[in-house]
Amino acid sequence: MGTYMASGICLIAALASAAYGVHVWAAHSGTGFWMIWLAIACVFVAVGLSAWFGWWKAVPKAARRACAVVLCAALICFGTVEGFVISGMGAAGEPGLDYVIVLGAQVHRTRPSLVLKYRLDKAIDYLEANPKTVCIVSGGKGANEPFPEAQGMADYLERHGIAKSRIIRESRSEDTRQNIANSRRLITKHDASIGIITSDFHVFRALQIARDQGLADAKGIASGSPKDMLANNMLREFFAEIKYLIKR
Repeated sequence: MGTYMASGICLIAALASAAYGVHVWAAHSGTGFWMIWLAIACVFVAVGLSAWFGWWKAVPKAARRACAVVLCAALICFGTVEGFVISGMGAAGEPGLDYVIVLGAQVHRTRPSLVLKYRLDKAIDYLEANPKTVCIVSGGKGANEPFPEAQGMADYLERHGIAKSRIIRESRSEDTRQNIANSRRLITKHDASIGIITSDFHVFRALQIARDQGLADAKGIASGSPKDMLANNMLREFFAEIKYLIKR
């Protein structure tokens, strides 16, 4: 019964993973990353079938132990990174900052993407509460975008009552490192206090990159993010953090 139950749980998990991957694909979230959910589903299927037919028992004991060690190490690594990511998700910055940098995300011709809308709405809340803060909107033009992200971001802020004089556009960046590095060059005040507005799951890594760019005292300000995409974004952020640590 235990073997059959384990196999059934694995197959249910496989179906759930595959269904979620299709949902992520349908939502046009990410560039092919949705397929990792199909890969995870395949792993669950393999484990379930192995338990059902007893294939695992045919593997030499030394190989099974090695697999168990690798799996435990991977789970510890994953849990540790995700713990740090979660630690930044409640970042609220502090009042009265001289500048806030809003990190870009995809824009459409008539509106920002949902992820970017969350960031911009957070920026509007902060700027309305802190009328002396200047906002830098940062993001270049991607191949699938009609104009630079900074242009769409500035237009959205202005439509929602933020004065044009408070908005600085940075339209050349292609990634988070460039967002912060290029935005920093636009800050004229010496020893300015700076906040970085980005999606909740992205705050931890964004602040790491800010420190690399000399903004050691930058404050994270977490916006919300689409709840149905949170699992996908958290998994993507795990791999992004590992890539960052390797390249650092």
